[in-house]
Amino acid sequence: MANTTSARKAARKAVRRAEINKARRTRMRSAVRNVEEAIATGDRNKALEALKAAEPALMRAARQGQVHRNTASRKVSRLTKQIAKLGK
Repeated sequence: MANTTSARKAARKAVRRAEINKARRTRMRSAVRNVEEAIATGDRNKALEALKAAEPALMRAARQGQVHRNTASRKVSRLTKQIAKLGK
């Protein structure tokens, strides 16, 4: 248990931040999952629409420190590549 006033405040802040971070991470993962599900069904148009929503979510997560920016870019790139394969 925190003993000092500042340590107590830091503990309260940590709980709040953890909740916010969890929500942001969930939003990002859901967006990516929607794209992957659309790719799995083979519906190119649905996958493109889902990617339009997922790309900003990934980049926002990278900007806010949820994931590394290279990780976000890599995920977008790989999803785009999978969608391109659907067109063939």
